[in-house]
Amino acid sequence: MKWNKERLTSYAPQEMEMKWYEYWEKNGYFHQEPENEKEAFSIVMPPPNVTGQLHMGHALDNTLQDILIRFKRMQGYHTAWIPGTDHAGIATQVKVEQQLAKEGKTRYDIGREAFLERVWAWKQQYGDRIEQQIRRLGSSCDWRRKRFTMDETCAAAVREVFVSLYEKGLIYQGERITNWCPHCHTALSDIEVDHEEENGHLWYIKYPVVGEDAYIMIATTRPETIMGDMAVAVHPEDERLRTYIGKKVRIPFVDREVPVIGDTYVDRNFGTGAVKITPAHDPNDFEMGQRHQLPSLMIMNLDGTMNAEAGAAYAGMTREACRQAVVKELEAMGLLDHTEELRHAVGHCSRCHTTIEPFSTKQWFVKMKPLTAAALNAVTTGKTQFVPDRFAKIYNHWLENLHDWCISRQLWWGHQIPAWYCDDCGQTTVSREDVGTCAHCGSTHITRDPDVLDTWFSSALWPFSTQGWPKKTADIQKFFPTSVLVTGYDIIFFWVARMMFMTCEFMKDIPFKHVFIHGLVRDSLGRKMSKSLGNGIDPLGVCEEYGADALRFTLVTGNTPGNDMRFYMERVEANRNFANKIWNASKFVIMNLTEYDDAFVPEAADLTLADRWILTMLNETVQKVTRDLDRFELGEAADTVYNFIWNLYCDWYIELTKKRLYTSTDERNRRTAQFVLVHVLTRTLELLHPFMPFVTEHLWQHLPHTGESIMLAPWPQVQEQWQFTEDAAQMNVLMEAIKAVRNLRAEAKVPMGKRAPIMLKGGTAALTRLLQTYESYFHTLAFADTVTLLKETDGKPENAVVAVVPGVEIYLPLKDLIDVEKELARVQKEEAKIIKEIARLEGKLQNAGFLSKAPAEVIAKEKEKLATYQEKMTSLTQRLQELKNL
Repeated sequence: MKWNKERLTSYAPQEMEMKWYEYWEKNGYFHQEPENEKEAFSIVMPPPNVTGQLHMGHALDNTLQDILIRFKRMQGYHTAWIPGTDHAGIATQVKVEQQLAKEGKTRYDIGREAFLERVWAWKQQYGDRIEQQIRRLGSSCDWRRKRFTMDETCAAAVREVFVSLYEKGLIYQGERITNWCPHCHTALSDIEVDHEEENGHLWYIKYPVVGEDAYIMIATTRPETIMGDMAVAVHPEDERLRTYIGKKVRIPFVDREVPVIGDTYVDRNFGTGAVKITPAHDPNDFEMGQRHQLPSLMIMNLDGTMNAEAGAAYAGMTREACRQAVVKELEAMGLLDHTEELRHAVGHCSRCHTTIEPFSTKQWFVKMKPLTAAALNAVTTGKTQFVPDRFAKIYNHWLENLHDWCISRQLWWGHQIPAWYCDDCGQTTVSREDVGTCAHCGSTHITRDPDVLDTWFSSALWPFSTQGWPKKTADIQKFFPTSVLVTGYDIIFFWVARMMFMTCEFMKDIPFKHVFIHGLVRDSLGRKMSKSLGNGIDPLGVCEEYGADALRFTLVTGNTPGNDMRFYMERVEANRNFANKIWNASKFVIMNLTEYDDAFVPEAADLTLADRWILTMLNETVQKVTRDLDRFELGEAADTVYNFIWNLYCDWYIELTKKRLYTSTDERNRRTAQFVLVHVLTRTLELLHPFMPFVTEHLWQHLPHTGESIMLAPWPQVQEQWQFTEDAAQMNVLMEAIKAVRNLRAEAKVPMGKRAPIMLKGGTAALTRLLQTYESYFHTLAFADTVTLLKETDGKPENAVVAVVPGVEIYLPLKDLIDVEKELARVQKEEAKIIKEIARLEGKLQNAGFLSKAPAEVIAKEKEKLATYQEKMTSLTQRLQELKNL
């Protein structure tokens, strides 16, 4: 048995938290080689982007994962928590390009090689920074296993997957419409586009019908794309317009005759029921164009300006300027009928916020339908389970309705596509190794595809690429599939679904057994934290002010699986106070370990009722915390430990042991108190350790213990030899009676330190004996002066307030306890105030003018106030009568 006998000073988390992290990391406690036969428990950390710094979402994510990994490590599992960072293609490239812009340069000025050197330098700086921030939270991840989405191991996996899918015909190159960012100059997938509501317009434009003195009126939000129109579409069952199907209309400005087509996609209730079809600049129009064999004409450059196909008058204009010019010209031609204001969703690049432009470009795609069946089946059969299970619906819906995935990006930072084009024969070579000659004709005139892969392509391989695949490593054999993925509901389709179908395809197994979903961390008003609102809270700043333990406990106790949580700094402060409470309780125990005998174990007969009760409650707490952690109810588990420490151990048990420690002449009784204090506190610190790792380690080291660290201590178990259910029930009766006395004293305004006589009446002979035996508990915990046990035949004492708990009546005689005249004056003054307030509210609620004009919720609130005051008035009247009787 060893323990640090240095005296505990005051609680100062800033001084001791990182000291213990360095101790853990230095001694290699986070790492376990895959050698033994223990059951494995593994997690892959959702890799934060190297572009930024830790935010509250990261803090929550890491806290939940760390709680699970520490819990399972203490349970004896062979654990691996694999950390890492993501190269974050567009986001990182944008940051470095912004740096270059400050120097008056672009990436094209310095070239690809020099640009990538700049990005790697950025990654080194900010990737290292975020790793240190993760350490500051106490995350016990295995840094020896850390990965980066572009390190050699992950890069090998990415290339193997790309080439394998290509060889299976599941990756192909094709010209299709995609989301295009004119600022980042790259294609985007649907999930990289943020749709935001904006004020816009709906323009009603006349398209002349060829050969007739008539026109079809279309409604559009994009008049600047008129020059790329290839048809006008109406619903084939629209009685107003179906007669035009098969006829032609003339497109303004370009004098192009295009057909009127019938298509069921058209919404008859939008606008006029007729829509312009621009296949090259709208994804829905593109699909319609494919169905009706319409040509496609790009009228914009890749930077979003108009090209020569838009006409000489508009070439070079921005989209916005062209829109204004086109509308003005339509008005002059008499073809603009009218304009309506419109509130509609507009897509923006999620990285730079530029309005995206649908462009028809040549890109690489993954065929999704052949890959989704196994991923859907894994959840349907329960091999992978969502927690809470309602999120499986989101997952299933997305997989059942997705399009082919555009995986190429016109960037320089990322995994470059392993495809080479032959300048001589025009063929494409896709290879696991870099090539110098065309595989089809042997020519050396080949050029590598300059594009890189979508960031989510490499992230989709994370559960197995991090463990060394495609090699058959010891880690894969031990830790795959992983046990649980902890992530937010906002990336179920971004990331979770992609990992599922990629892993099912290449590992022929699920990537993880559980997907533990948490919500967003919102501010105290319920708003999403964002730069634009300026309401973000830096978790590292919170750690420096209150300690990482307080932040972690706040995040977990405010959290239920799948739901958003509101973040209040007041709760962080309260949880720092909780840590301080534990500290002071431990300080008290340590100060009273003089002549402590670590070999002493009491007999059952040595234990007092309080000892038996606290040991039984510890068993119940161990059982409930373990069950809740196994069910991912981490917040419930944390609340249970909190209530046990604060309400049972500190407020009740410690108070009941003080007399035994200070005045007892019975050495065995004193040693028993020491044993129970240490045993219960040590086990409780072990239960609390996954939630508050730093303070628990520090205090555990100052208590008698075996082992090197609390994080390696065995998880507490229910100990049947310390289970005393009947004794605990008796103690609970005493506690309820003592709480009732405390409440009576508070209601009667009896000063805290003033001793008071109390009278007790037990409903049975057994309860009366219990109250008599443990009369001292009322002196210690209820500030009783004298305790009188009433007989069953005794009536109610005069001038006493009463409380009833199951089986016991409690009386508190008020005479001589309070200054009756002073209390009477105080209550009468309060009564006068409430009478005045009731009269005001009754008058207001009888006022016809107020009732007719005020909103219903305001009236309801006033009625609620009146009911509250009337309830207070009833209590005051009763109190006045009691005082007058005295």
